[in-house]
Amino acid sequence: MGPAWCRDNGLGDGESVEVTLGPEGPQLGSLAPDVAAALDARPEARAFFEALATFYRRGYLRWVDATTRRPDVRAARIAEMVELLAAGHKQRPA
Repeated sequence: MGPAWCRDNGLGDGESVEVTLGPEGPQLGSLAPDVAAALDARPEARAFFEALATFYRRGYLRWVDATTRRPDVRAARIAEMVELLAAGHKQRPA
């Protein structure tokens, strides 16, 4: 916590605060069931996804979620995402 945060929250030098840390970004437990099932079926893709920075995880999930109204396209994108992750791609090729 920097000086600005301490000042904005009324904390002076030497005061204690309680901090709870948590993982950033989308985690496996919060994924849509179809995405989680696809990753569970491919352990290497799941492991690579878990190791990705939040920026890359969100990128994949936004791309999949853009197809919410088209189940056929969503399934195809999930399959493509899993293949790309299994092959070690941080993001979709342009």
